[in-house]
Amino acid sequence: MSTTEQARPPLPPFTLETAKEKVQKAEDAWNSCDPDRVALAYTEDSVWRNRADFFSGRPLIREFLKRKWAKELDYRLKKELWAFTGNRISVRFEYEWHDDAGFWFRSHGNEQWEFDELGLMRRREASINDVPIKQAERKFHWPRPVAP
Repeated sequence: MSTTEQARPPLPPFTLETAKEKVQKAEDAWNSCDPDRVALAYTEDSVWRNRADFFSGRPLIREFLKRKWAKELDYRLKKELWAFTGNRISVRFEYEWHDDAGFWFRSHGNEQWEFDELGLMRRREASINDVPIKQAERKFHWPRPVAP
């Protein structure tokens, strides 16, 4: 871990309140669809499993997220705390998105997170399944940002 890293509260060990806060902060960041913002929540050498992809390091996380949100358009996510202990949190989630052909999907999954003492995620394991849906079946409707 770099000595220049900034703490990302809440910090472990987690309580019910701080685990829920950590999950909400993650949901908010991921819904920004900003790879640079999201990547800062992970250690420089964070280890990831996302579906069948295995990689580590903040630069690869950033590149993965750029590809993800270039494909998964109008992405909207909801995370829910499943369990926690010490420096680990488990969440279940759903998110909706559409591809460039206009086909909608709801993705369901579970993640296991492990944090360092500064509250940065050093390990993320995600299992995700995609289900085709009709646009009328969407659960999550966020307004699109209005251009100035």
